[in-house]
Amino acid sequence: MAKKKCPDCPTCMPEWLAAFGDLMSLLLCFFVLLLSMSSMDAKKVSEAIGSLSGAMSVLEGGIKTEVSKRRIQESTPIESTDETSEQVNRISAALKEMNEIQEAQASTQGSAAVVSLEEAQDGFVIELPASLLFKPGSAVIQNEDSLLFLKRVALIIGELPNETTLSVCGHTDDQGPSVKGPYKDNWELSSARAISVLQELLLDGVDPKRISAAGYAEFSPKATNATESGREQNRRVELRFYAGKNADKSKVQQSVLDRAAAQ
Repeated sequence: MAKKKCPDCPTCMPEWLAAFGDLMSLLLCFFVLLLSMSSMDAKKVSEAIGSLSGAMSVLEGGIKTEVSKRRIQESTPIESTDETSEQVNRISAALKEMNEIQEAQASTQGSAAVVSLEEAQDGFVIELPASLLFKPGSAVIQNEDSLLFLKRVALIIGELPNETTLSVCGHTDDQGPSVKGPYKDNWELSSARAISVLQELLLDGVDPKRISAAGYAEFSPKATNATESGREQNRRVELRFYAGKNADKSKVQQSVLDRAAAQ
């Protein structure tokens, strides 16, 4: 039996191949048109690649969570330290310890004298009650705890910016000093107390060029002189810290009340 003859192959390509080729050509043209209408930004492409790589956790780009220049800058913030704020915190800590000592002694000596820390326009103020430092009508510091506190303050002053200055201000109530005492009026008493604190700070190493003293007598009261509690508030010595002309005032102040409350 003779074998059947194989049919001759068609002389042209199959119809499906022609349709497939047309489709590929159309897709090529389509993507060429898209590319021609887009603007290539090498940086954005790099960020997109980093974001994609980070999402897949294969490269360091994992810290980049989105295609954004601002996001990349904020992903690695630069931490800065403020030395002045640290010194203010140390003063707050010393002040807190001083008040705790006074509260412990109050059980046997009556009411405790409280040291306070307040903000001022150009810096901050440490307020020392006169009863904590001196005996009535005296300008001699005899309280050992107060002397230790002033030594700690002196050490911290040495670490503050050189432009920071300190003014020691003495205040009294409206009652004049004793006739038998060495001071004839409140001007002399307030000035002598301010100078006494200044001299103690000088002995503890404070630069004389950065410190001054002044007496205000009874003419800068904090409270009324009509009551004993008010007069007690008015009898005080203030350590006023100021930023110099070339200093950054914000570095000296730094929200002192907030930092003291956080201690």
